[in-house]
Amino acid sequence: MKITSIKRTIRNTRRFAEIIKVLSKFGFRQLVQDTGLHRLLGNSKEELEALAGNGHETLPRPVRVRMVLEELGPTFIKLGQILSTRPDLIPPEWASELKKLQDNCQQVPFADIYQVLTLEFPGRLDLIFTSIDEVPLAAASIAQVHRAILQDGTGVVIKVLRPGARELIEEDMALVESLAQLLQQYFSDLGYSPTAVAKEFSRELLKELNLVVEGQSTERLRRYFEGDANISFPKVYWTATTRNVLTMQEIQGRLLASVSPEELTALERRTIVANGTDAVFKQCLRFGFFHADPHPGNIFLLPESKLCFIDCGMTGQLDRKTTDQLINLVAGVVKGDIDRLCRVVIELTEVDPAVTDSRDFRLELRHLTEHFRNTELQHLNITGLLSDFFGMLQRYRIQCPSDLMLLTKALTTIEGVAAHFDPTFDVLSHVEPQIQEIVIKRHSMGAIRERIYKTLASSFEILEDLPGDLQRFLDHARHSRFTLNLELKRIEHLSEQLDTSSRLMGIAMIIAALIVGSSILILADRMSRQPGFIGTLGLLGLILAGINTAIFVISFLLPRKHK
Repeated sequence: MKITSIKRTIRNTRRFAEIIKVLSKFGFRQLVQDTGLHRLLGNSKEELEALAGNGHETLPRPVRVRMVLEELGPTFIKLGQILSTRPDLIPPEWASELKKLQDNCQQVPFADIYQVLTLEFPGRLDLIFTSIDEVPLAAASIAQVHRAILQDGTGVVIKVLRPGARELIEEDMALVESLAQLLQQYFSDLGYSPTAVAKEFSRELLKELNLVVEGQSTERLRRYFEGDANISFPKVYWTATTRNVLTMQEIQGRLLASVSPEELTALERRTIVANGTDAVFKQCLRFGFFHADPHPGNIFLLPESKLCFIDCGMTGQLDRKTTDQLINLVAGVVKGDIDRLCRVVIELTEVDPAVTDSRDFRLELRHLTEHFRNTELQHLNITGLLSDFFGMLQRYRIQCPSDLMLLTKALTTIEGVAAHFDPTFDVLSHVEPQIQEIVIKRHSMGAIRERIYKTLASSFEILEDLPGDLQRFLDHARHSRFTLNLELKRIEHLSEQLDTSSRLMGIAMIIAALIVGSSILILADRMSRQPGFIGTLGLLGLILAGINTAIFVISFLLPRKHK
């Protein structure tokens, strides 16, 4: 084994021991025992008992989970933050509690940051920057931000990945996936899939670990709003950007989080809210690519109430088909069209159509529409509608695409900004013209002609390939070379049942053989003229068969696993 592999194993063992200690500390001792985690490190139940008894057991479980994530550090804090945006994967009360997680991280010494910069720009760091401010502007769980000045005198900010963050996060992610597999194996009533949660977490976190991806997202949104007088995004300097360093234009303005509504006039407050609402809805409905976390800490207020959005690490993407389905969702709820809503669920998710055809599902959809039916668009609470809709899907364990949950998060966040600065502002009345414009545009004669043209083009391509496909079909038929591919769902459970059945039959046959063989030996001993050894051997065989039978019966009475 390589030295690096040994070191990684030791680090993983230490981290695993720390996780077990923290779980026991916050009242999850039974979970550790049920899953057998303590046995992997040789801990006894008495050692786990010694970590408990601090009063945390009386707190609600979501609160204790949040405290565990805070105690375990940046990777697990980020896990909680991502999960707080996915109420379709975890219960709503858990998502609400995890929203309280914050990046309260210690600052990394500038010497370590400078070493990262030196490695990223070997031999040319001084050719790119004339100065770098040693005092950071912000320190988060993954990166740290500093002011700097380029050689041409341009003021910029550089976002630097924390030293060792990628290695630590990758190791923690491997542990998270292992823990998720254990949870899914031993607990079947959580209402969500722990392995699906771990997969979603890994995907989102890998995006944030690559600062080039954030730079590309920022540049893309900047191009979308290049001609907009009220909305902007910072410029990215690609010559000073790498996988671990992102260099962007320094925004001269005030963070919206530091602005009090009392400082502004009524017109300024309304303009700020209108610009923020336009920005989010244009991204979602018109461009299909949006900033998923537009909270006041990520928005700069510029002169004349212009807004600049920063920190585009968390973004979502909606294709045209998904956007159309969202419009169908709103229309179906307002009109009480259950069939249309079922079709929306099938198109947006991977649900079995048998679920949407069930009486209970359609009845719950009808109850959902009763709250919004016959409501005019300008009075519809679209965030509440989406939250209720996705909450209903979660109860049926229907997993939604992550971008739809990010969309709900973005809309909820911008509505919170609107409520803070101008509670009287009607978001949907403001964006209703945009929605109507999109609907009319997609059902105009030009759009219909375009769809007909695409359909005809696809049909002609199929007709063009038809002779060749037919010839291959006939060739296979002529030589009897057809191949049938079947995908068997849940086959692993069938194999487990077969394996268990074969073992039970084997044990039963051994017990039966012991009984029959021992009986023959005892009978032969009694018929012999000198009874002794053979009878004793038969008696021992019967005792052994009795012990095996008792163990066999007890194994059925004991519980197999906890739920």
